[in-house]
Order: sequence, then structure tokens, then C-alpha cells
Amino acid sequence: VQLQASGGGLVQAGESLRLSCAASGDSLSIYTTGWFRQAPGKEREFVGTIGWSGRSTYYADSVKGRFTISRDNAKNTVYLQMNSLKPEDTAVYYCATDLSGYSGSNSAGYDYWGQGTQVTVSS
Repeated sequence: VQLQASGGGLVQAGESLRLSCAASGDSLSIYTTGWFRQAPGKEREFVGTIGWSGRSTYYADSVKGRFTISRDNAKNTVYLQMNSLKPEDTAVYYCATDLSGYSGSNSAGYDYWGQGTQVTVSS
């Protein structure tokens, strides 16, 4: 499966963005899908994940209550709605698929990765 993340950009603190992760080559609906981010000079950080059915989600404490992951399996797309953005949310955001469905926050368990989309939040 090939993943394409999009929707990043430059926003001010407090604003919102919605990222999309579109899949091709296979149905995204069979995969748990996660979002990760990496800021300059920092390690890749788990953001959240959504089960293949969309009924289960799991978030990092740093984004809980501000970010929401959803999916539209008919469109083969997973979304990351980011509200109340903070400067510390600035990073390249990646989506990835987890065939096992059990990797959670462990990036090593994810099988396929998109190329990333830049999110910059100014203060």
C-alpha cells in the first residue's frame, strides 16, 4: 500500500488543520492506521492511532482532547483533525499502517509509511 499525507501548512497558534492520509494500491480499511510526527532534532513521536473499523482510537497525552483521528474507508482515507494548535505541534506529520493492529505507539511495528507533511504553528 502507498500512503500520501497532505494538508499541512503554516497556521497561527489556536488555529486548526486537517491532515489527510490517502492510500492507493490496497484498501486502507484493513489496517490500523497511525499518525506520528517528527520535529527538527527530535525523535519521531507517536500522535495517535485508529482501528481498522474506526471504532477505536488512541492518542498521545500531548494531543488528547485537541486532535481527533477519523477514517472514511469508502474514500480509503484517514484524517487527523488538529484543533487548538500550539507551536510545539510544529513537525513533519506521517501516517503509517499497522497490519498487526497491536503496535500502538511503537513506530517499529508499522509496516508502510507516507512521505510526511509539514505543519508549522507560529506563536
